[in-house]
Amino acid sequence: MLHARKWRRITAVARKEFLHVFRDFRSLLMALATPLLLLTLFGYALTLDVDNVPLAVWDQSNSSRSRDFIARFQASPYFSLRFRSENYAQLEEAINTGRVLMGLIVPRDFAQRLEAGRNAPVQVLVDGTDSNTATIGIGYAEAIAQLFALELNLEHGYQNGERAAKVPLDVRSRVWYNEELESRNFIIPGLIAVIMMVIAALLTSLTIAREWEQGTMEQLLAAPLRPGELIAGKLVPYFVIGMCDVLLTVLMAKFVFNVPLRGNVGLLFAASAIFLTGALGMGMTISIVTRSQLLSSQVAVVATFLPAFLLSGFVFPIVIMPKAIQLVTYFVPARYFVAILKGIYLKGIGLEIIGGQVLLLVVYAVAMLALARWKFRGKLA
Repeated sequence: MLHARKWRRITAVARKEFLHVFRDFRSLLMALATPLLLLTLFGYALTLDVDNVPLAVWDQSNSSRSRDFIARFQASPYFSLRFRSENYAQLEEAINTGRVLMGLIVPRDFAQRLEAGRNAPVQVLVDGTDSNTATIGIGYAEAIAQLFALELNLEHGYQNGERAAKVPLDVRSRVWYNEELESRNFIIPGLIAVIMMVIAALLTSLTIAREWEQGTMEQLLAAPLRPGELIAGKLVPYFVIGMCDVLLTVLMAKFVFNVPLRGNVGLLFAASAIFLTGALGMGMTISIVTRSQLLSSQVAVVATFLPAFLLSGFVFPIVIMPKAIQLVTYFVPARYFVAILKGIYLKGIGLEIIGGQVLLLVVYAVAMLALARWKFRGKLA
């Protein structure tokens, strides 16, 4: 009987909160549309793939050899030949103005040196403002030059009647999990974690603060409700909205961005539910502590978006961070959820591998709910 009364009280609070959510249709629309908007914006705008690097060429040799060499860059999907320079000043201006990121200078005696079997230096100028793009672009250019040099050596060997030179090292790479090496395939799953962390905390960061500001908290306190029942009842509507957001983002990742989902869908939603519960509890705690809707929303964004974006491994690999920062990431719950999502999406792994991360999310969710209940008791006292 006591258990039944407890559930009736929680259901009554949840029903009240549902009515408030549906009456504020604009907030409901924002709660459902914001994840889709963020996923679309970041999904298309944020990419780590380096291709179509704008390239300018100054071909001083203007020979068949130099044209053949330049054609390798034109045929590569990693470079886009924007214009041909006639002098060094034009090339420098193109890089300074951002028209191109890389300049290729073929010297005047390029063909003569190659025909004589001598080294032919080629200069590559790179805008190092974006160091990541510059480094990758240099790597692409060096790979093309090395392949061209290897083909020349084989050609000279055939002309001199020599047997074909054997390549001492034959590297045959095989990419697992993300065969196309598309950055979108690992950005989108991580982005789902970041979005859910922010949205969930924002949804509940206003609930208790709104009751204090509108003067309705006294009515709730006069009702025969325990702190845990009030918190649970208020979390239910936002949990439902959050799971709808998860469903929408998963469908969008599949049918809009074509991100492969190789793992168990049930495990994906179960882990999302656990993570969502913890994020909602965090937002509830912020709302209880601040008692201000404006301050709650600001604290929620700072406390969720920045750590989830920078320290979760969503964009920047944790293993390359300084040791001190790596230790800090262990306290960022999005780190574990990002690892879970990438494992389920790309690797198709199950609880036998990601069970540890799921358990840590359970600890996070329980801790946040307990903290919210404790803080609410403290405010009442």
